[in-house]
Amino acid sequence: MRIGIIAHLKHAIREPFAGGLEMHTSMLQGALRRRGHDVTVFASSGSEPDACVEAICDETSLTQVGCDEAPDKVFFQEHHAYLSLMNALRHRNFDLIHNNSLHYLPVAMADALPMPVVTTLHTPPFAWLESGVRLCNAPNATFVAVSESIRRKWNKVAPIERVVLNGIDLERFAFRSDPAVQPYWIWYGRIVPEKGLHHAIAAAALSGATLLIAGPISDQDYFDREVAPRLDERVRYLGHLAHSELAGIIGGARAFLCTPCWEEPYGLVVAEALACGVPVAAFGRGAIPELLNAATGVLATPDDPDSLSRAALAAERLDRHACREHAVKRCDAARMIDEYEALYADRIAAAPRTKFAA
Repeated sequence: MRIGIIAHLKHAIREPFAGGLEMHTSMLQGALRRRGHDVTVFASSGSEPDACVEAICDETSLTQVGCDEAPDKVFFQEHHAYLSLMNALRHRNFDLIHNNSLHYLPVAMADALPMPVVTTLHTPPFAWLESGVRLCNAPNATFVAVSESIRRKWNKVAPIERVVLNGIDLERFAFRSDPAVQPYWIWYGRIVPEKGLHHAIAAAALSGATLLIAGPISDQDYFDREVAPRLDERVRYLGHLAHSELAGIIGGARAFLCTPCWEEPYGLVVAEALACGVPVAAFGRGAIPELLNAATGVLATPDDPDSLSRAALAAERLDRHACREHAVKRCDAARMIDEYEALYADRIAAAPRTKFAA
């Protein structure tokens, strides 16, 4: 199959990844290419060279654009990039387009394309994307959710055909049967208020546990206000690590703390921790309960550090082999790619044969 993947433009598709969406897009294209498909990713400039990327604009994150002119500049930069892309795709000979962005134009303009368009919904509805989905009445458009939680939220807007749970490369997150000799908990992810790192720090303080922190500082004000003043020899920030280094740090932990302050759409970090054999203590929000069972994690009351601390202490006693087995069964990227390949083939077979314009 000849597949075009439309990526999010906030960050380039390269390591160390800015977030789960960038990692997911990279893994998706890599896995499809290894299975023999011809894949082109439409993404920000600066993306990794082996990802078969056609750059459609520069990164549009606030750190790249500059805060003074950010809102207007970002809007028009992304709008122009996606509008130009959708017009160009009308004349490209792809079998299918997989829209992995969070922008309204690829869905609102799906009916302009001669090939099927599969859109993966990675977030709950928000104004611009919801508007695009509501405007989309293209018979060649299919919507997929990354969790049942996301499906329920979007079903109020448009019918969601199926759920395809995100997957991870299990080989990149190797199982570790025993934690490090010196005990610690770990928190990692994008450092922004909605990820709730401050709750993990408070939970560690209540139990006296050592907490290691890793991830990109995506909100410097939040880091300076809520995180930096509480760093010491017991609470340590390791920086934004490459996955090869990060996996080793995760595997040594006694528990992984997941602290979303919003309805988490999926939670790739939970899948990664489980793959390493690390039990999870998490706020029971969004899709997080879908990823865990009684053998692999303990749910805590949202926004309650005391409940999280007790959950982490309980999680330490869970079987690490059971965590890995659960990740293999539920979170393997191969399973995800199998499901997408079957969906692609179904959509291509059902689509009318359309002649591409020169």
